Amino acid sequence: MKLRVLVDNNTISRMHGEWGLTFFIEDTNKKILLDVGSSNLFIENADKMNIDLSKLDYVAISHGHHDHTWGIQYLVRLFFTKAIQKQERPHIVAHPQAFSSKIGQNDTNTWEFGSMISEYELSRNFNLNLSKEPVWLTDNLVFLGEIKRQNDFENKKPIGKIIENDVLKDDYVIDDTALAYKSAKGIVVITGCSHSGICNIIEQAKEVCGDDRIIDVIGGLHLLNPSKEQLEGTLNYMEHIKPKVLHPCHCTDLKSKIALAQVAKVEEVGVGLELEYE
Repeated sequence: MKLRVLVDNNTISRMHGEWGLTFFIEDTNKKILLDVGSSNLFIENADKMNIDLSKLDYVAISHGHHDHTWGIQYLVRLFFTKAIQKQERPHIVAHPQAFSSKIGQNDTNTWEFGSMISEYELSRNFNLNLSKEPVWLTDNLVFLGEIKRQNDFENKKPIGKIIENDVLKDDYVIDDTALAYKSAKGIVVITGCSHSGICNIIEQAKEVCGDDRIIDVIGGLHLLNPSKEQLEGTLNYMEHIKPKVLHPCHCTDLKSKIALAQVAKVEEVGVGLELEYE
């Protein structure tokens, strides 16, 4: 499997970054995107890296927040401009709640920070596979489905509200999920934001793939000014499972990266990074 970073907050090349995330993944003869950032930047950077996004097989969505979904409208425009018909476009794989309305609010205002395109509109442009269950995209790469919330130190606070069955309720981002790659040497966990808890995600990856060996975790770990309880729980967990390397990015702050480096090998991530796994 080969993974290239198209969008991240940081860059390690002369390309641009933004608050968001997109990974381009190739495994066997399949081409997959994980997330689409918040603009058309993933398309611009793909062009600079000589990646043809018109040949995608899948677009996996880690969760429904703006910085991971708003680029979909530009993907629709790309396929329309190239006159690529719906049956030749990639399948979109996501949790059933990924395209639900997500609402932020304070004392004076409310705002939408979920997908700009509804599930219905997406279904007019793509084939959708909205699943709570794991979905194997290749023989070795799996969409993990709805993540079991097993650890009491993760995912304790809601992020905004969600409209579900016309009812406004606290959003614990049940749609947050990830990918896992099953290699001969162990598992690579590929995350978007890890709102469901990176340790919960890793546990599900181990269960779905039938392997306890973690060779890499790459993506957002949702460690932005984390509570002492969350950070210590995450550090204890990482020290216990002993991943060979960590590639934290996007929603992972410097303090958390420094702390993680005390228990695991931490490497830099940014737009332009290329990684390969056997």
